[in-house]
Amino acid sequence: MSETLKLLKHRYPTAQTFKFGDSAELSAALLALVRSGKKVATCGAVRDFENGEPMPQIGRRDIALHWDDTPALVIETVELIQCRFDEVTEAMALAEGEDDSLDGWRRGHRAYFERNGGFSPDMQILWERFLLVEDFG
Repeated sequence: MSETLKLLKHRYPTAQTFKFGDSAELSAALLALVRSGKKVATCGAVRDFENGEPMPQIGRRDIALHWDDTPALVIETVELIQCRFDEVTEAMALAEGEDDSLDGWRRGHRAYFERNGGFSPDMQILWERFLLVEDFG
């Protein structure tokens, strides 16, 4: 663990670390969207949280990492909604900042979930709204 990350873990003792996306390119694009203010939400498959991925918690501040494991930013979770993939609303999809429509969000996230453990329209997801607390860019 880098000295910078150690200091951040001291400053945010309950923080979990995570990466946006599933590749260096996607991670960088998503971090840029957070920094621009366009991305204020994200989601994950509930199965991933059941298999050990850190579960978001309202009020907790977490450290998003660059693909090389260096700190990128700190976010604070302000809202969590568990629902089926096919129950995501347009407002929820647009808050993720990656697409201009619910259909675009569905296409992109279906492909993501297919690459990362499987997809089903009725799969449970955990949608998270967050605030940007600190940016190390």
